[in-house]
Amino acid sequence: MQFEYKVEGGDFTIAGTASSQVKKTLKQLGVDPSVIKRVVVALYEAEVNIVAHAYRGVIYVNIDGEGIKLRLEDEGPGIPDVPLAMTKGYSTASPSVREMGFGAGMGLPNISDNADSFSIETRVGEGTTLNIEINFS
Repeated sequence: MQFEYKVEGGDFTIAGTASSQVKKTLKQLGVDPSVIKRVVVALYEAEVNIVAHAYRGVIYVNIDGEGIKLRLEDEGPGIPDVPLAMTKGYSTASPSVREMGFGAGMGLPNISDNADSFSIETRVGEGTTLNIEINFS
């Protein structure tokens, strides 16, 4: 089962749409609620990162009997220092994003904490791709 979601940078009115739809699908498939929670946390954090930091992006979702694979590709500034970005509390969010309650610097750490596999591919000035895998068992 595959899905694709387009995400526009800066449009916080739609932030969370993909994670909500994936949650609904996983519930319908009878996936364990603890696994669904991990998926939703990781996907929501990644989705909000696109909205907060990139110009636009695409979320690719692949669900099979073993688990879920998420690939989030964005066109944006990229991440100049991935280890620093993975530090809990570190944020490059703008003041306006922080005023909306985002940008606490927990996005990438939360993704990592909830994923069975997580990788970041980034090019400064071009964009970032996140690969997230969460197993059902």
